[in-house]
Amino acid sequence: QVQVVESGGGLVQAGGSLSLSCAASGITFSIGTMGWYRQAPGKQRELVATKGRDGGTFYADSVKGRFACSRDNAKNTVLLQMSSLKPEDTAVYYCYVQKFSAPDKYWGQGTQVTVSS
Repeated sequence: QVQVVESGGGLVQAGGSLSLSCAASGITFSIGTMGWYRQAPGKQRELVATKGRDGGTFYADSVKGRFACSRDNAKNTVLLQMSSLKPEDTAVYYCYVQKFSAPDKYWGQGTQVTVSS
């Protein structure tokens, strides 16, 4: 059974930094993309950053230059390093793992990030 577990959320002041970690276990398939979505209260879930198996990276415009996504393929982990945080970054952050060449996604339970002004 695939399990995806995030850690590292919390409360931080605007301008501060926070790192989120995500570990996938029970993986019996090749992983394609790993990444992060977030959902703020009253808003739709938003794609934040992804890291492909080949190293390709995507960032939402709202986080470019402030967030960095990395992964360890051997450990099935993905990291989201967030800096220069803004109150509008406040959201529940969800990690996902996607099967290679398939639409199947596996999700974590989410971790809360709160940025105070």
